[in-house]
Amino acid sequence: MARPLGPVRLKRTSPGTIAVGIVLVIVILYLLVSPSAPDFSAARKATAALHPLSPPTSPFRKSSAVGGKAGPPPVTRYNLNNVTITNDPVGNRENVLVLTPMARFYQEYWDNLLKLSYPHELITLGFILPKTKEGNAATIELQKQIAKIQKHGLEKERFKSIIILRQDFDPPIPSQDESERHKMANQKARRAAMAKARNSLLFTTLGPDTSWVLWLDADIVETPPTLIQDLASHSKPLTVPNCFQRFYNAEKKAMDERPYDFNNWQDSPTAQELASKMGKDDILLEGYADMATYRALMAYMYEAGADIHTEVPLDGVGGTALLVKAEVHRDGAMFPAFPFYHLIETEGFAKMAKRLGWQATGLPNYKVYHYNE
Repeated sequence: MARPLGPVRLKRTSPGTIAVGIVLVIVILYLLVSPSAPDFSAARKATAALHPLSPPTSPFRKSSAVGGKAGPPPVTRYNLNNVTITNDPVGNRENVLVLTPMARFYQEYWDNLLKLSYPHELITLGFILPKTKEGNAATIELQKQIAKIQKHGLEKERFKSIIILRQDFDPPIPSQDESERHKMANQKARRAAMAKARNSLLFTTLGPDTSWVLWLDADIVETPPTLIQDLASHSKPLTVPNCFQRFYNAEKKAMDERPYDFNNWQDSPTAQELASKMGKDDILLEGYADMATYRALMAYMYEAGADIHTEVPLDGVGGTALLVKAEVHRDGAMFPAFPFYHLIETEGFAKMAKRLGWQATGLPNYKVYHYNE
């Protein structure tokens, strides 16, 4: 037989508990009715690709496919006359493609890249790496760093898009040590391979909305944060700064610096005469005592304390850091992997660009720095 219940006493709720409950209800309602926080800015959304086959320089976000199938690639019309290339690329929201052939990964290179003050949402990064043991290690480390920024970094730190390519040919020399890379006997084969890598990277990544292409070697570890803006402010078809290298000077017992890139030069009668006597498959090389060309090297034109925006015309350029108007590449200027007027790779590129009507310009007092092994 059930016993009748006595009087029920309700426990009085404290004002603090009621207040907490009200706050929780408000938070839940806010989360339900408010839109989710976007991980892409409005500018990124506006330029996001609609399909994986869209230009690689467009940011791409995977969307849920209808019925489990992706839609057909869109037919898009691009008017290249609307692509501006000006001396104020930030103000005109101009897209920059930063291309780096990479055999080894240097953390200093990546850290310097992240410090570039040009809006990252306007920068596409492109890399090409060899299928070697060192190349595999570099690819793994590069992907780690990319994931940190693109997945977990702040919105302003993320780049517009990033492309990684792997070379489909074997490197001509087994070692990428500095001493081995710069042996004179290795230059023709090494630089021909470098030209192929650069061309593969360029032809695969150049998008219809790209205004500028910055070639930046993987061992350039120090540049001004305003590198892109500074070079673009000259509004030249090809603009190259002076590449130096920091080192410990045993005689001074202190850190010092020295010129590094000798591929930025003005031609000489001696070099032209040497070329006239060469076979069709021979190339001129710079920076070697066995082949004295007596060219005027920009590496030795630096003047301490002088205007960093001083300009000099050049006939040959290096690729350690080189800003190119995208229309120069669109006109057909590429990196010859064969002797072109007895020049190859970046020096051949400057010659080809000049034949197309584009003049190279050097900034002898504007310095960037190369890694010291």
